[in-house]
Amino acid sequence: MRAARLMQGLIFFLLINKKKYILLRFKAVFAQCTHLQQSPGDATMTSLKIKTLLASLALAASGVASAQNQLLNVSYDVAREFYKDYNAAFVAHYKKTTGQDVKIDQSHAGSSAQARAVNDGLAADVVTMNTTTDVQFLADNGVVAKDWAKKFPHDASPTTSTMLFLVRNGNPKGIKDWDDLIKPGIQVIVVNPKTGGNGRYAYLAAWGAVREKGGTEQQAAEFVAKLYKNVPVLAKGGRDATATFLQRNQGDVLITFESEVVSIDREFGTGKVDAIYPSVSIVAENPVAVVERTVAKKGTAQLAKAYLDYLYSDEAQEIAAKHAIRPRSEKVLKKYEATFKPLKQFTVAKYFGSLTEAQKVHFNDGGQFDKIYAK
Repeated sequence: MRAARLMQGLIFFLLINKKKYILLRFKAVFAQCTHLQQSPGDATMTSLKIKTLLASLALAASGVASAQNQLLNVSYDVAREFYKDYNAAFVAHYKKTTGQDVKIDQSHAGSSAQARAVNDGLAADVVTMNTTTDVQFLADNGVVAKDWAKKFPHDASPTTSTMLFLVRNGNPKGIKDWDDLIKPGIQVIVVNPKTGGNGRYAYLAAWGAVREKGGTEQQAAEFVAKLYKNVPVLAKGGRDATATFLQRNQGDVLITFESEVVSIDREFGTGKVDAIYPSVSIVAENPVAVVERTVAKKGTAQLAKAYLDYLYSDEAQEIAAKHAIRPRSEKVLKKYEATFKPLKQFTVAKYFGSLTEAQKVHFNDGGQFDKIYAK
């Protein structure tokens, strides 16, 4: 009778936890329980063994429940502070609206390196990148949905940024615009465009700046070649570039995302750098996507979507603005107009078609960047 009651408990437990691998575990436990019922011997020992099996199943199921309430956000290098604050806000929002506790883990490195890690098996539930090519790479490999850009507003890019210059306090080299970066003796710190979105946007911003002033493709290529001759070392990612500039004290100017100003002030103290807004720069979109491969296994699709949906909320847009990441919300953008100085910007599409096209022409092996940097 005791074994029968325990079996009823198992069946009820199964109805609550409908995951396939719980079902498989249940079948195994059921077989063992049946064997125990049919075997002669000490009843106390049989009961003890059944309880042990029940505990094993409960532990497995609790792991499922935990996994269903936990997300991993794999993101680009300089977004760690923003997502630390955003995660806290989302956890509170989710608790208030659903009554459930959730845990958000985050991983940060160069955008392209992160995309490759996810493609190779890193179990991200969501990716929040700084270039569409990194998300498209995952889509092309079946890791995220083919139509990922249609899953959320603004082509699944809840925020944007732009590229500017950070110079040492007082701007001792008098750097004001793109032309100053190719002067003799000026050392420029920048991310390798083959390993990070920060570097790709810096490269495209420099190229497009020439075109915006009426220059030809050939003139743009010549300008960018001169700029990279002034680069002493290519950083692996945005945070590595900042460390090279401030901790290792290399370079006269750092080309990076606008949001890095706030991060530097927080980490190194205010007054270490001056932000220089060039005459023109590029619109850098920050795309997001659900990692279908992972959420299908973990059962976290609903939570992952809610996490990315909330990036478009007023609260999240304001958190982004506080980190100098440009919000899509016009209301929030106007509120923080002192943070986001007026700047003439051009889109990737204007001169490069798309980031995918730019990747093929400029950043793939043997592309324009390799030809420039090899000289």
